[in-house]
Amino acid sequence: MYVTKSQKRLLLQVVRSVIKQVKYIAVTEFVDFLMRSNYPRIIIAGVRGGAGKTTVSLGVISALKKQGRSIVPYKKGPDYIDAGWLSSASGSPCYNLDAFLITKEKILSSFIGHFGNAECAVIEGNRGLYDGMDAEGTYSTAELAKTLRAPVILVLDCTKATRTVAAMLLGMIMFDPKVKICGVVLNQVAGLRHEKVVREAIRKYCKIPVVGAIPKLRGDQLSERHMGLTPFQEHPDVKKVIAYTAHIAEKYLDLTMLWHMAKAASSLRGMQKNDGKCPKTKKFLPITPSRLTAVRVGIIRDSAFQFYYPENFEELEKRGAKLIEISALTAKNLPDIDALYIGGGFPETHAIALAKNRAFRTAVKEAVDEGLPVYAECGGLMYLGEALVLGNSTYAMAGIFPLRFSLEKKPQAHGYTIARIERANPFYKRGTVLKGHEFHYSAVSLSKKRSKMQFAFKMERGEGITAQQDGICFKNVLATYTHLHALGSPEWAEGMVQVARKYGKSRR
Repeated sequence: MYVTKSQKRLLLQVVRSVIKQVKYIAVTEFVDFLMRSNYPRIIIAGVRGGAGKTTVSLGVISALKKQGRSIVPYKKGPDYIDAGWLSSASGSPCYNLDAFLITKEKILSSFIGHFGNAECAVIEGNRGLYDGMDAEGTYSTAELAKTLRAPVILVLDCTKATRTVAAMLLGMIMFDPKVKICGVVLNQVAGLRHEKVVREAIRKYCKIPVVGAIPKLRGDQLSERHMGLTPFQEHPDVKKVIAYTAHIAEKYLDLTMLWHMAKAASSLRGMQKNDGKCPKTKKFLPITPSRLTAVRVGIIRDSAFQFYYPENFEELEKRGAKLIEISALTAKNLPDIDALYIGGGFPETHAIALAKNRAFRTAVKEAVDEGLPVYAECGGLMYLGEALVLGNSTYAMAGIFPLRFSLEKKPQAHGYTIARIERANPFYKRGTVLKGHEFHYSAVSLSKKRSKMQFAFKMERGEGITAQQDGICFKNVLATYTHLHALGSPEWAEGMVQVARKYGKSRR
């Protein structure tokens, strides 16, 4: 085919244009990769609990998401409720980073692996920045910040204080110079004059940028009750709350400065002990189902039972489990499953609905009698008891264990736990040590059948069900007040799938 000189020139121009565009795309993708490989991140911490960390975290996440940013949330501390809200704001699962429950190596691996293709990570701390289990601040948010080399944004409650705020901040900065406090958010500011004095004091004595000042706000969109915030699953208007926190962040915070602080985070390359390299960012622990027959694990997941770590689901799936969600509020029967997992939650606020669904309670009891493996935590334990007693009313539960639960005004157990397996049970070998946590307002009443009850756990730390005993057993059922994280207690997922596989084989 004959090509004229003008056609050749035109073709050459097109080729050059395409090459430039390809180069531009390659450079853009490379820059984007470099930014992601540095894992932009910030930790939002406070001087104490209740300083406003969650509101700021939600606001930052939701406002950045409105800008089109992809944000992955993390939560420090054994928490489900705040994590649920962070997940709702970001549109992605919120992963836990608690050094008591999980080793530092696994925290790094989980953080990097779950980062995926996100542009930034927002990590909410718990309690005060330096608060831990002891005077050394073991397992504190500050220690997590050092593990992740993450810049810290400190939320300061300025109620009835001006220059003293700078003194507190200066103390926080000097207390541990290895903790990089790179900015502060002033909260509960009384007015412009109040804000001006605090800002000037911080600029003069601390030389830390103020990235925002939030005034005292009327109303309380984030309502609370006995265990903290109302879970998002039960809130009447989640979208309204998320939009409200985004508005706060957009109006009162310097989001551009926060973004640059996150991007300036130190590199994590070389932090891992395995080969000195960061793992790939596409997926954490890719699901590789076992070559053996898949097992079907039912998960009771509804507004009554909502306390689950997404990592626990991942670990079950990694071992070949197919997860099937069930509602104890509406389902009438159990589906075809090989095991059942009942997490924590608020059965007490759904006692009427749970009691009325007699068909499902009966189905659970019949399945247990036939040998169905069941693992239950906290709220799940309460559901497997005889009844919930709330005031003058008694609500029937599944009736697996001769236990009754009443709701008290003060926490009956709150904190980290260490349990040693001392007796035979379906899920764990004797001698296994598990690290977990417990937090509940329910008190246990033991029936006259107490002598027949078997407890698998001896609590080396924590309260348990009674007399430092936990992990009550019946047939293939184990129920406990202790919550576990699968990355810190891999024996849980292993035991769950093994028992499910054994049960599945026996009935097929």
